[in-house]
Amino acid sequence: MKNIGELMKKAQQVQTQMAALQTKMEHLEFTGESASGAVKITMTGKGVATSVKLNPSVVDKDDVETLEDLLLVAINDSKGKSEDFLNSEMEKMQASLGLPKDFKMPF
Repeated sequence: MKNIGELMKKAQQVQTQMAALQTKMEHLEFTGESASGAVKITMTGKGVATSVKLNPSVVDKDDVETLEDLLLVAINDSKGKSEDFLNSEMEKMQASLGLPKDFKMPF
């Protein structure tokens, strides 16, 4: 029974730490770029866009498709950075709780 008690305690710790991480992600911002920084999109860790910066060199009224592609790349870059950060934090959390690296949390 000791193992079940320890498992329940760890589950509560995970739940508490996950709630804190969720709150943290709401306030963290990640900036994605394309065209060597000519297009920058900043988003929160929850995926809310907070800023768009465009270098005038990428704005061409006769080539809207390129700008659209650059925006998509920057959005996906920002999202990827957020996901990488979250995965890294989850790995740290698992390690601090003594959970195996391949343990899959249900979150």
